[in-house]
Amino acid sequence: MASSFNRVILAGNMTRDPEARALPSGQALTKFSLAVNRAYTTKEGEKREEVTYVDIESYGKQAEIIAKYCGKGSGILVEGRLKLDQWEDKKTGEKRSRLGVVLENFTFIGGKAQGGEEGGSAPRSRGGNDSPSPAPDNGGDDVPF
Repeated sequence: MASSFNRVILAGNMTRDPEARALPSGQALTKFSLAVNRAYTTKEGEKREEVTYVDIESYGKQAEIIAKYCGKGSGILVEGRLKLDQWEDKKTGEKRSRLGVVLENFTFIGGKAQGGEEGGSAPRSRGGNDSPSPAPDNGGDDVPF
């Protein structure tokens, strides 16, 4: 029997200020886009860089923290799961889809975040969302091998 594993870890900078709102249930939702850079050298020795833009959704207390302390250019490390959104375009009737990430954990990285807080020293945030339970504790070992 095949098993599945859906985990994404990305580090990058926000491309715009986070968009925060409350769902009808009252739960906080914050959406933002993350720019993830990849530097590489071609076979000819030319240095290049490519950027991938990823849409991120966060929920609950994590969404509130991100909306309060982050802004355009903020560095953030995101752990989450891939989510495929599918819909029909109202104008053309064509089927559309978008692959994004639902945030489960995050860490501020880089210099100062908005509000003068040190982004690199912020504690890792957990909980307050609709994600599965956190990973089991491996007895305090940093690396299991």
